[in-house]
Amino acid sequence: MRALRQAFRHAPDGGQHARQAHRAFDVRRRRRIAPPADVRGLPRRRHDGKQGRDFDRRSQAVSATVTPVRFQLPEVPEDQARAGYYALLARLYYAGPDAPLLESIARADEIVAGGEGSGLASAWNALSAAARAMDAEAACLEYDEVFVGTGKAEVTPYATFYLAETGREKILVRLKNDLAAMGLARTDRSREPEDHVAGLFEVMRHLISQGSEDAALQKQRDFFGRYVGPFFPVFCVAISKSDKSNFYKYVAGFSRAFLLVETEVLKVF
Repeated sequence: MRALRQAFRHAPDGGQHARQAHRAFDVRRRRRIAPPADVRGLPRRRHDGKQGRDFDRRSQAVSATVTPVRFQLPEVPEDQARAGYYALLARLYYAGPDAPLLESIARADEIVAGGEGSGLASAWNALSAAARAMDAEAACLEYDEVFVGTGKAEVTPYATFYLAETGREKILVRLKNDLAAMGLARTDRSREPEDHVAGLFEVMRHLISQGSEDAALQKQRDFFGRYVGPFFPVFCVAISKSDKSNFYKYVAGFSRAFLLVETEVLKVF
């Protein structure tokens, strides 16, 4: 749990800019590691000077509410870290990172952890190093090529695709009903269905903000076990195997490490 206290809160500012990350809670600084070799060579500008595709540039947050949700910072340090990581991942999977967001990740303290937290620490430090070497324009182009594409995305960001081969509409209906029971719904401004991975992570952030009483924890366990836990391993592997993925391989690596820890955390809460 100590590794989780390296928490960040990233949220779109008007749909465009990420807020500055919070610093570490109790993690000491270490010397920065060198950027991964395959990230160094990413283009700083497009070589053809053109977009080349009619990509869908997203600017709105995915999750929404029937009545506005008030996200409050959890009182427990571990929950602050969990909520912060979910917020960061939701932002990264909804659209490519802008320059302020990359800078926030790049300037973050490294996580120093041993034992069970070593996988999470290594994955976070690799993502931070990748952000230092990454250009925002190249990152946004990569996002579009991996998750949007032309005709068919290289990797689909919709959870129901991974949850079942058939009957996906039934799962989506069940998800909508579960969200409605929690007082949540998609806004009219959002163009994404409720099973978008960014939306699911925002729901987890919301549930964590509701406190750590038994009833609140049970809601977290139920939602994670039904919609997040079953799909994320295959989703992260698909990103890692994509030939078009470079920076997002590190996002996927951190996602997998964090959600594996989250799986164990929810078992013992």
